[in-house]
Amino acid sequence: MKPSIAKVIFILGLGILAISTASIWSRLAFAAAGKREVGFSLVLAASRLSLASLILVPTWRYIPRSPDWKKALPYAIAAGVFLGIHFACWISSLAYTSIAASTALVTTNPVWVALISWVWLKEQISRKTIAGIAIALTGSLVIGLADSGNHAGSNPLLGNFLAIAGSWAVSFYLLLGREAQKRGLTVNSYGAIAYTTAAIVLLPMPILFGSSYSGYPTPVYLYILLMALLPQLVGHTSFNWAMRWLSPTLVTLSILFEPAIASFLGYLVFREIPPAQVFAGAVVLLTGVGIAAMGERRSRP
Repeated sequence: MKPSIAKVIFILGLGILAISTASIWSRLAFAAAGKREVGFSLVLAASRLSLASLILVPTWRYIPRSPDWKKALPYAIAAGVFLGIHFACWISSLAYTSIAASTALVTTNPVWVALISWVWLKEQISRKTIAGIAIALTGSLVIGLADSGNHAGSNPLLGNFLAIAGSWAVSFYLLLGREAQKRGLTVNSYGAIAYTTAAIVLLPMPILFGSSYSGYPTPVYLYILLMALLPQLVGHTSFNWAMRWLSPTLVTLSILFEPAIASFLGYLVFREIPPAQVFAGAVVLLTGVGIAAMGERRSRP
């Protein structure tokens, strides 16, 4: 049964709020551990996915064992691989370029989702949607680069490429997840398979960077648990569910609200006042999402 548009918007909005807390928990975990290195970042990513996978273990018994399930399984596994690649690339990019530049580049996924949907899924894109994408991305870039300053990192070219690669990976993750659900997997079953696959991909990576999963202060593990519950389970699962009822382009455009909400949460928690450009960028972003949404409605029957 198709849910009402109000329900879809509510759950998608809840997911955006949840995923916007990821930077807060990460910042608190960095502070508690006294570390800001690639290996520890990968510990956070692998741990959050592993915990999310363990929480979803009970749902494995409800995965349908039918011919349709066998058709959906490769899509769910492939989505999990791309999710792991996304985290590995994006978090590693933070070691080489500024956080602002990395975040701005990794949120370019609406462009790649729209292009992949057009080429692979043969979905039509209206001119208004294209214009909305361009405007929304402009707003996202303004927000991301507003306070980048001169902290470009040790190798900006490599870091920027890794951030873009992370955006490509998450675009495939969202689209493959949509196909897995269309082929019979429930959102919980799909999440259990995809998150477990991503965790398996990520688990050995911190070791390769000389980091350990143990020996950190207790608050670090509390923040990891919160990352697993909110940004991962609530945030990502809400997006995966919404992909069944909205176009991939519109769902990924909504994720562009994250920089604005994260900036507001940063002010509440850390009393960080964003530059005026952040507020200007948020207005541009909202305008672009609204135009794209109107374009999506007109292009669909």
